[in-house]
Amino acid sequence: MIDIGSRLEPFVDEYLVEGMQGLALRLHHPCPREVALRLDAPWEGLCSHYVTVFHDGALFRMYYRGWPDDSGYGTEDSTCLAFSDNGIRWEKPNLGIWDFHGSKENNIVWRGEGAHNFAPFLDGNPAASEDARYKAVAGAPLIAVASADGMRWRKIREEPILTEGAFDSQNTAFWDSEQGQYVCYFREWREEVRHIRRSTSPDFINWSAPEWVDFGAAPVEHLYTNSITPYFRAPHIRLGFPMRFAPGRKVMQDWPNDGLCDGVFMSSRDGLHWERRFMEAFLRPGLEPQNWTDRNNHIAWGVVPTGPEEISVYYLQHYQHPSIYIRRGALRTDGFVSVNAPYAGGELLTKLFIFAGGSLRLNYSTSAAGSIRVEVRDDTGSPLAGLSLDRCDEMFGDEIERVVSWGGKSDLSGLVGRPVRLRFAMRDADLYSLRFV
Repeated sequence: MIDIGSRLEPFVDEYLVEGMQGLALRLHHPCPREVALRLDAPWEGLCSHYVTVFHDGALFRMYYRGWPDDSGYGTEDSTCLAFSDNGIRWEKPNLGIWDFHGSKENNIVWRGEGAHNFAPFLDGNPAASEDARYKAVAGAPLIAVASADGMRWRKIREEPILTEGAFDSQNTAFWDSEQGQYVCYFREWREEVRHIRRSTSPDFINWSAPEWVDFGAAPVEHLYTNSITPYFRAPHIRLGFPMRFAPGRKVMQDWPNDGLCDGVFMSSRDGLHWERRFMEAFLRPGLEPQNWTDRNNHIAWGVVPTGPEEISVYYLQHYQHPSIYIRRGALRTDGFVSVNAPYAGGELLTKLFIFAGGSLRLNYSTSAAGSIRVEVRDDTGSPLAGLSLDRCDEMFGDEIERVVSWGGKSDLSGLVGRPVRLRFAMRDADLYSLRFV
């Protein structure tokens, strides 16, 4: 029996779906917003890359690699930090911590070992010490780094924490609150294709033997990075935004390197088995020709709230061009995937589940002519009294959290702990998530 309690359930997969008629899951795409950061400082430059973004109290933090040129691998790399109070307007602080060419007037927070692919996170482990509130993995092989303020970092130990892997891109780690352990995802090659492996740890020092993540029957593709993160509104859902690499392709014929990149979407409920239902791009290169060169369109690690009805992702574009920048992309809250109904309409029937909460709330959108209605059924498939489809108050509009009612009544507390199914009748509508509250 599925127990969803009162947690948010986004429709990024068919976990709750028993069947659909006339409906289908639809992938949505980030809407390009403003340029968040231009990488034009002397210590940043054309090869800046590997961006990390997270929400930290009243601030948003953005970490990224600065690399003025690619003539000397690892010689000029640095990790830089930008701040924002809303995730929209970003500033580079003058931190005065690290020297760059004789001056400490910069926003550099780490240089030297691992600066090439330094990937930090805010540690959600309740047992984490104050002097290691921020942690990071970096380098190849991977080293463990910690900080009390996210600006002044130290190696936790001299020896690497993980050595079995390629690690030659942005490797990511975080505290998985659902599983009570640290998780690290990193680059490895499998039969000459860029792939992803995973390792876990109870303490960030001792790690399990790496295992390959499972993509099921999805076609094999080069996944250059992974950008795997728990979704902050539903941490039992892990989302990934790999930078997909298509070798051998070239748009600018005079460009020295071949290969094109876009961003794709994947999801998982256990962190090991991943659903790549959508092979289409989540992020296309777009109209700008500078995005049609190699190792572009990298989606940052991290999804953050930037408004009551909006979440944001960030992505690097114009890589290795003088105009290189990081752009913000906006989606509606929970708006990665929806159950989509055409104008002709259709129905969805959920699996049996139990819940906790007094009312059902939907994140949905319809056209002016569209609608959604809901029926609550018992474990035999019969509509419950007063909760049938014809008793449901028709919903049309666009809301992040709409309370469902039947004849003006919405109280479902008497059904808590009782197995039920939901039947949705939809027309020209999208259903993004549901929750019992």
